[in-house]
This record gives sequence, C-alpha cells and structure tokens, in this order.
Amino acid sequence: MTNVYSPEFRQRALRMMDDYRRGGDVSEWAAASAVGEKLGVSPHTMRGWSRRARSEVSSDTPASSAESEEIKELRREVRELKRANEILKTASAFFAAELDRPTTK
Repeated sequence: MTNVYSPEFRQRALRMMDDYRRGGDVSEWAAASAVGEKLGVSPHTMRGWSRRARSEVSSDTPASSAESEEIKELRREVRELKRANEILKTASAFFAAELDRPTTK
C-alpha cells in the first residue's frame, strides 16, 4: 500500500488538530472531523495519525531504571496490601459469625 500523503502533510495536519483542540474543549474525534474536512482527509485517517504519533512519542521515552524499580516496589506493595485486606475480611467474617451464635452456659 502506497502512502498518499507526505510526512510533511501529516505533521501539518496533526499540528492543526492540536491547535483546534487547544482552541476549545473538543474531543479528538471532533478535531479530526473538523481538520479532516478542511484538508480532504477522512476523520478515521486523522485519528489514526494522531494515535500513531502519540504511541511513537510514548515509546521513545522509556522509564528510567529508578522509575521501573519504583514501579516494581509499588506493585509488590499493592499485592501485599491486597493479601492483607483479604485476610482481614476473612477474619472479620469469622468473628461476626462468632458474635451471632447463641451462647450456651
């Protein structure tokens, strides 16, 4: 499949979309529709270009080793807290059941 639009044209269209979105509180689809109509490009194509550009930017900036280590530590902590929460739920259900039982003396 050949590229119909030049990279310069795509960059210009994406800048126009960004400017349109900054001008008011509009969705990505509304910006893609408005700019696409002006340039003669399908809104689906515009949105695809926008998403691809965002994914390229995010993949270009990998997390540093300190950030990835912090993420691992936080995930580990979340796992431990979830496990402790489950234990506490089970214990509270057990003690609630004990309180509801009639005592025989």
